[in-house]
Amino acid sequence: MNNKLYVGNLDGNVTKADLEQMFVKHGIVISALVCADKDSGHSKGYGFVEMGSDQEANTAIAELNGMSLDGRNLIVNEANPPKIRGTSGSAKARNRGPIPKGQRF
Repeated sequence: MNNKLYVGNLDGNVTKADLEQMFVKHGIVISALVCADKDSGHSKGYGFVEMGSDQEANTAIAELNGMSLDGRNLIVNEANPPKIRGTSGSAKARNRGPIPKGQRF
């Protein structure tokens, strides 16, 4: 198991410090992050917490998933690995070189 956790359905007022305080009861918190919109800075309603070990992560999931916080039931589960982002289609086309005469896409 991965010791990085996804925390969803967060109220917009929940901070990084709030996440740390909530999870430290279940083990060592390596890092905590509340994701925010780049333009407005407002919370997106989810975040990530990295625990010290798989066992601590499992305990946090068991204790906190479904727990009510500010009238919202938290979603706490193992985080998916980050997706590898590729280049856009236009960048791919630019990198191919010239198209031979008479050939179409």
